[in-house]
Amino acid sequence: MDCVIDEETRYQAVRSRDARFDGEFFFAVETTGIYCRPSCPAVTPKRHNVRFYPTAAAAQSGGFRACRRCRPDAVPGSADWNVRADVVGRAMRMIGDGVVDREGVPGLALRLGYSARQVQRQLTAELGAGPVALARAQRAHTARVLLHSTELPITDIAFAAGFASVRQFNDTIRQVYARTPSALRAESGTKVAKVSKTARVSKTAKATGQATSSKDTGLVAGVPLRLAHRMPYHRASLFDLLAREAVPGLEEMAGEPGVRTYRRTLRLPHGTGIAAVDEKEAGPWLDARIHLTDLRDLTTAVQRLRRLFDLDADPQAVDERLGSDAELGPLVAARPGLRSPGAADPAELAVRVVAGRDEAHRLVHTYGTRLDVPCGSLTHVFPETRALAPSLPLAAALADGSVRLDAGADRDDAEQALLAVDGVDARTAAYIRMRALGDPDVAVPGEPALSDAWRPWRSYAAQHLWTRTEWEPTR
Repeated sequence: MDCVIDEETRYQAVRSRDARFDGEFFFAVETTGIYCRPSCPAVTPKRHNVRFYPTAAAAQSGGFRACRRCRPDAVPGSADWNVRADVVGRAMRMIGDGVVDREGVPGLALRLGYSARQVQRQLTAELGAGPVALARAQRAHTARVLLHSTELPITDIAFAAGFASVRQFNDTIRQVYARTPSALRAESGTKVAKVSKTARVSKTAKATGQATSSKDTGLVAGVPLRLAHRMPYHRASLFDLLAREAVPGLEEMAGEPGVRTYRRTLRLPHGTGIAAVDEKEAGPWLDARIHLTDLRDLTTAVQRLRRLFDLDADPQAVDERLGSDAELGPLVAARPGLRSPGAADPAELAVRVVAGRDEAHRLVHTYGTRLDVPCGSLTHVFPETRALAPSLPLAAALADGSVRLDAGADRDDAEQALLAVDGVDARTAAYIRMRALGDPDVAVPGEPALSDAWRPWRSYAAQHLWTRTEWEPTR
């Protein structure tokens, strides 16, 4: 979506309850003390009572609590964070991946190559909130999901959501939602998932922050989620691609077209997981379930699924630009809301692209981590790069850090580093940049998606052209 120019334009979006702007900005009402998404169904407040914020965290820092009707914390993320390659965009992608929760602001700053003070200043100036406040808002949302969807004890939820203490958790929930955690759980009125005692966050993990092994915890009963996205969404094309790419033992696609379920294993910071995502149309969201060995990985797992399914995209902006092109127009009309898929694990995606699907299958079963208990046809987690380093130059470069593909990696630097690796040509490096780094504007050498008229959505243009021919990037 094109940038909102002024506050009057924002107010008109609120008056028309325009869902296209959900996640692009938030508005708060001074007379009620609440903040909302633009499409909130409540009575439109008077203009002089409205204040606008670029993020939910900024509204919370301004002293406003989340609306109970529209749940503004559950909207898709801004498409800007995928488009932008600057420090703010990179920081937002890393905060979404849980870097601040795991490494603090110093760790975020180190990854960005700036001082903590510079990162704080830039984020606050542009987003109205610093990295701590942005991460805190994300933790609050994760906690609400767990309160509404599981029977986990509230103490366990506090640590699973990334809070350092129960007191911090209680204070945050009261400030953001104006209710206690118990009251927030009671009002959900939804059927919740039971979680086995052994699957809770262990006392050791609470006290030390250390990961617990799958043998210690077992898999949590699946946390049900609704992964919000903007409409339209051409699900069939993305599920077709995932079905063609699926590596046995690591992924599976079950069911008939239209009602398929994609399932895969995940390697996460504190343990492993299994995610299942449904194709079936249910609304402006994808139904999903995530099973984890350590609930502290929930936020990271959700963000990685969002990147894989390109859920923070702005399809109307993409389709408007590409649909006016003589060549692409008919393709856009045939597949409105076509996404440019990302990767659940950037390093894994890169290795698979270079190695090819058949070799990736062999690598999974030779070097992958076997699940303690197979789940259907899922038996392994993809190998760690250090296990593959002796035989694959790209894996060696990923293992020693000379190639960085994490959520906050600089895309230009990453592509140049990829080109220095044996076996990675310009076409492969560009494709890895598109998928592993979620760049929406990549022109792959040798492909026709090079027109400047298609900027900043050339990755989407390529997807339309490849979907037409069913091009197989992973051989």
